[in-house]
Amino acid sequence: MSNDFHFIMIGAMYENGGNTTQRLLDGHPELFSYPFESQPGTKYVNDYMTSMFPVKYRWPVFPLNQSVQEDYETIIDEECKVRLKTPASSKFRDYPMEMNDQDRKARFVDFMQGKVRNRANLVEAFYRSSADAWKDYRRSGKEWVHVGYSPIIGVDADKIVADLPNGHVLHVVRNPWSCYADTKKRAVPLSLAHYITGWCINQHAALTYSEKHPERVHVVRFEDIVVNPVQALSNVLAKVGVGSSPTLSTPTWNGQVLKQVYPWGTIRTPTTDANLATANELTAAEKDEILKRTRPLLGILGYESLLTEARRAA
Repeated sequence: MSNDFHFIMIGAMYENGGNTTQRLLDGHPELFSYPFESQPGTKYVNDYMTSMFPVKYRWPVFPLNQSVQEDYETIIDEECKVRLKTPASSKFRDYPMEMNDQDRKARFVDFMQGKVRNRANLVEAFYRSSADAWKDYRRSGKEWVHVGYSPIIGVDADKIVADLPNGHVLHVVRNPWSCYADTKKRAVPLSLAHYITGWCINQHAALTYSEKHPERVHVVRFEDIVVNPVQALSNVLAKVGVGSSPTLSTPTWNGQVLKQVYPWGTIRTPTTDANLATANELTAAEKDEILKRTRPLLGILGYESLLTEARRAA
């Protein structure tokens, strides 16, 4: 395991603010933020949660009989690989990016030369090679912590902290009414029962691992981030050893200000008013069903009164 690889993995249930948080961290001079969802999972992930969550979002599993070259191809990394290999079909095609996938792979292989072929080193090679191969990345010269984001990966927070001695997990949670209202806007949305079950599992895992690893696994509410992103994110960064920065107040991509957090996610305008308005897009029956399915977690997460606030704001 590498003791000089400093890493923050953002995790969040779908439409819970993970993309927004990654874009807020993007412009920080001490951080190298991955351009899209990094999706480090592999098809070899197979456990009791595989039927609930896509393997591309999970912490990877690598077969013992592979080569390093095959390891690179095994990492799913769908959003970035589509952008690099078939840019016309990528939802990020309008965002300039000078990176060649074969160059990145070569850097990945070079980094692994002379190193033990284990998961910790392979993950480090993936993020380091991505940073090195991104030629038009706006560098400050002060970057020393890598930032990744993969939805729902908080369920694997125990594996991340075990593999990476200087790895942290930043789990973002958003109230279940707003995030379900946003996930309904997808072309093929999950059912309420499916989505809310996943939401509950994700929050339970994050709360469990933050209890077991309080200095390494951090749970932050999306509602607190949108009120004061500098304060909410600086509190976590301080535990990593990273200073605060005014750049935390504005979502960016490669240092360029984004008017909307789109097409990174369905949350286009990260504000308190927009968050409450989104919750009120649901019917009364949907709101009550979500309340019944999430009630055990609402008090712990500070959401007991939010449904009342949303109805008042309607």
